[in-house]
Amino acid sequence: MASEVDRAVTAVDRERLLSHLQSADERRAGARVLDLVEQALRYDKAVATDFLDPHERQVAVSVLGSIPEVSFRAYGGYPKAERQRLLIFPEYESGEELEEPVAALEIAVRSGPGEVGHRDCLGALLGTGIDRAKVGDILVTPRGFQAVVALEVADFLAGQLTRVGRADAAVQRIDLDQLDVEPERVKEVRTTVASLRLDAVAAAGYGVSRTRMAREIKAERVKLNWRPVRDPAREVGPGDVVSIRGRGRVVVEAVEGTTRKGRISVVLKRYM
Repeated sequence: MASEVDRAVTAVDRERLLSHLQSADERRAGARVLDLVEQALRYDKAVATDFLDPHERQVAVSVLGSIPEVSFRAYGGYPKAERQRLLIFPEYESGEELEEPVAALEIAVRSGPGEVGHRDCLGALLGTGIDRAKVGDILVTPRGFQAVVALEVADFLAGQLTRVGRADAAVQRIDLDQLDVEPERVKEVRTTVASLRLDAVAAAGYGVSRTRMAREIKAERVKLNWRPVRDPAREVGPGDVVSIRGRGRVVVEAVEGTTRKGRISVVLKRYM
């Protein structure tokens, strides 16, 4: 068995498997995935990535899809989670009996309405000394927050987190099916834009002026395909995702040609 595993590990041709990745950040992310693949094969066990945003997940999946010796599953606590971990395991495992690498926390905050927000909760979690990569999605609830975290830090956080911002907090583990996930609302926007520049399309999707959107982009408040972007003139196209924290995301569904006045018809979907 050992020799078969050794051959499988040796077969992980890192340069070939990373050759399709363009940026240095993507190649580093891909290399971390390959490190986990080698662990899974060498020690015959399941290993989990940290929480990945959708772009990081695309990178990881593009690498894993070329390695037939392993399988993987995504876990974020609930189906539409933005941040998810990938559990990587030898392909002969079914994956059905593997423990989910995520856990959920209920964080009840003793404060008035609006006194603490998402950023305060994230800051409190990181203030315990854990890494950002161990924290998944944070949901705002009437009593405070719910957080999806890496399984290996859940008990530590439940015992260490006592304040969020200036407010006292009580933390307990809950089952993943107790997460209070609001149904996602979707609004279709059919409109025309002067060009496919990021500021023009994002302004149409979010219903604000192009000038205001350009300011937000330059201030790095806007992400394109889950990556920060500073250039308002960056061109977008079908499938691109624009997101702003706290305001949902806009997906470019289709570009439908040019009107007689020279404007471009687009179909956008805003997820709130």
